[in-house]
Amino acid sequence: REHYGRVNLIFNNAGIAFTGTTLEEGYKDLERVMDVDFWGVVNGTKEFLPYLIESGDGHVVNVSSVFGLFAVPTQGAYNAAKFAVRGFTEALAQEMRLSSNPVKVTCVHPGGIKTNIARNGDQAPGRDHDELASSFDKMARTSPEKAANVILKGVEKGKVRVLIGADAWALDKFIRITGSAYQPIVAKFAHRNKL
Repeated sequence: REHYGRVNLIFNNAGIAFTGTTLEEGYKDLERVMDVDFWGVVNGTKEFLPYLIESGDGHVVNVSSVFGLFAVPTQGAYNAAKFAVRGFTEALAQEMRLSSNPVKVTCVHPGGIKTNIARNGDQAPGRDHDELASSFDKMARTSPEKAANVILKGVEKGKVRVLIGADAWALDKFIRITGSAYQPIVAKFAHRNKL
């Protein structure tokens, strides 16, 4: 802070993955994903929030996922972390509004972004790492550069929620329409695509 001056904007983007059913994943697997994907966001937010308030025009951008909007089999740890990011971020947005603090808050829900999250992710023993990564690569259609541009436009407009990619928009609408009835449909899709 002494070197750069005031802090106006922070981006908390933390993501690692573990693929495996609840029975397959160990407590250490779940803790590792939660430590990075959720607590990383919380720690970044809490560390910088006083400075963002002090700046007079701060903005917190926390990255969740479409997996923070709906649950997917074999992604329990990731789902838990990204749902937690969503809840934490939406609560923070309301707190800033109620306290009249000059901090805007945005929760980002990317769909499939062409990153190495699946290639770098861990999986339960017996699962084919290359097959999982290949399945993700086929579904990830948005470039990181396009995702960054969408996020920046959302920040400029002061949006509370930003969806990235046609898949994120379609899934958000699908879940809003179907409610919890989405679960058997997603389970069938996940099974068919060996997720």
